[in-house]
Amino acid sequence: MSGGGDGNEAYGHRAFKRSRSHFTDRITADGRDGWPVEAGRYRLVVSRACPWASRAVISRRLLGLEDALPLAVTDPVQDDRSWRFTLDPDGRDPVLGIRYLAEAYERREPGHPGGVSVPAVVDVPSGRLVTNDYQQLTLDLATEWTALHRPGAPDLYPQKLRDEIDAVMADVYEDLNNGVYRAGFAHEQAGYEAACTGVFRRLELLSERLAGQRYLVGDTITEADIRLFTTLVRFDAVYHGHFKCNRWKLTEDPVLWAYARDLFQTPGFGDTVDFDHIKRHYYQVHAGINPTRIVPLGPDLSGWLTPDRREELGGRPFGDGTPPGPVPAGEEVPARGRP
Repeated sequence: MSGGGDGNEAYGHRAFKRSRSHFTDRITADGRDGWPVEAGRYRLVVSRACPWASRAVISRRLLGLEDALPLAVTDPVQDDRSWRFTLDPDGRDPVLGIRYLAEAYERREPGHPGGVSVPAVVDVPSGRLVTNDYQQLTLDLATEWTALHRPGAPDLYPQKLRDEIDAVMADVYEDLNNGVYRAGFAHEQAGYEAACTGVFRRLELLSERLAGQRYLVGDTITEADIRLFTTLVRFDAVYHGHFKCNRWKLTEDPVLWAYARDLFQTPGFGDTVDFDHIKRHYYQVHAGINPTRIVPLGPDLSGWLTPDRREELGGRPFGDGTPPGPVPAGEEVPARGRP
């Protein structure tokens, strides 16, 4: 999710096109791009509002990488200069010493093209951006950072299931993860209708798939579930109203609503979600869609904590592994962002 560029007023006034990640270096076990996996060397910069960044937050927590890859959380309301560290004392990230994420981008490549997006991984010693490749980042956390995983960490991208996981994720990305944005930022009727139709067609197919199985691929949580969850958890709060994806609410589909609640109540998922950040970001930043910047009071979040009975379908959330431990001190979601 980008900040900066043409400014917040531009949202909704031109056709939406997802930017490709400009910085695609990878942090790997063998350091082949010059960035070896190393505990404490890098800083993961996220916004809890952003679904793409939230994937990395969930993966990091499930894998137990909190100490190895420290977290920086930005203000959910960025300005035209980019994501801001105004949640920290003096408005600076306490480790990187910068006020705006754009500063790390500029240290990497002055005058770089494109916006300033999260998630972003920054090299602490140099203060330079390493990668903003949101599609590859979580796959590498699962497969390249294994030496630093916690004991009992799940295999989120199992080798024998990767082809199926990749196929499911590609469809979910095209029609749903990205489709809600194409609908929300559409500036003409036909484009909106095509995108919105695709969103609900995919939701219906996912509902059919999940009616008889607890998780998307196999009998454990995988990367595919993480990528679907970060869109579903935002659906009623922002996509239904703000992005006009309003044929029906998530809570009106019994299968998807139960699936989303099951994941939300799984350690590592719901305990990373900040509904306050989510709502304030979408409704206050997308001024071209919501010029008053008024943030709605709803929806009622209490349903996220109700029983879902998905365990009756079997499945083992963490496979042969174990749940992550408590949320680290200082990373808890404030009460106003939780059900």
